[in-house]
Amino acid sequence: MSPIEPAERSRCGAELQVQRLGAPGATDTLLQQSWRDYIFAEIWQRPGLATRARYWIAMAGAACEPGGGALAENYIRGALASGEVTLPEVREAALHLAVYAGFSRGTALDEAATRAAQALGIEEAPAVPIREVAWDPQVRLAEGAQSFEDAMLFPAPPPATPYFEAGILNFVFGEMWLRPGLDQRSRRWITLVGVADSSSRTPIRTHVYAAIKSGNASMEEIQEFVLQYAVHGGWPKASVLQGAVIDMAKLVAANKPYED
Repeated sequence: MSPIEPAERSRCGAELQVQRLGAPGATDTLLQQSWRDYIFAEIWQRPGLATRARYWIAMAGAACEPGGGALAENYIRGALASGEVTLPEVREAALHLAVYAGFSRGTALDEAATRAAQALGIEEAPAVPIREVAWDPQVRLAEGAQSFEDAMLFPAPPPATPYFEAGILNFVFGEMWLRPGLDQRSRRWITLVGVADSSSRTPIRTHVYAAIKSGNASMEEIQEFVLQYAVHGGWPKASVLQGAVIDMAKLVAANKPYED
């Protein structure tokens, strides 16, 4: 392999940074230079994950961290300007992130989207209502249970507690996962960021299992996801995620059902 010249790495990083964020980044500090030379010149250039997926991971990952709203705004602006995502999709992503990382973090992403859209002069269409017509509560529960099984690939929990009934079945899977404004594959990446940020064993393992088992994420993609997530969540949190990927990949490869 040919040696990589530092100046060439910096040049590539600066070029890609402009492409992905729509503006050059500052390089006054060591951290800013590393952002250019490592994050953009190396991680964002890796072939194992599509640019659209990297945007979702970066947006959600930035919004999950304290003070990350400005960085999330930069990613959203770049994603919108490049045509990789649309503003209605980002609005759906903010709702999805709110479920898995909390409404405060979802709000951070939503507000960043507003600022990015204003900067780009994008006019916004009215939001599609959560529900437009009356519904039968039992039908909603049944739809939520089926949506859970379709997404998670193991049986839905019984509605035995408010958390499972009003939370998981009625809203998370009975409404949010069924909304047409964002494809399931994109929802996977945002979900994985949210559960990884929680450092909670069961949500991480179940959603990693479902992502691999469903085919929404190939093994190469899920491994690249761990690295991309580490940029915002940090390597300690990403190490928990990496362990889950290794364990769940073995279950899927052996065609075994999910087990904790």
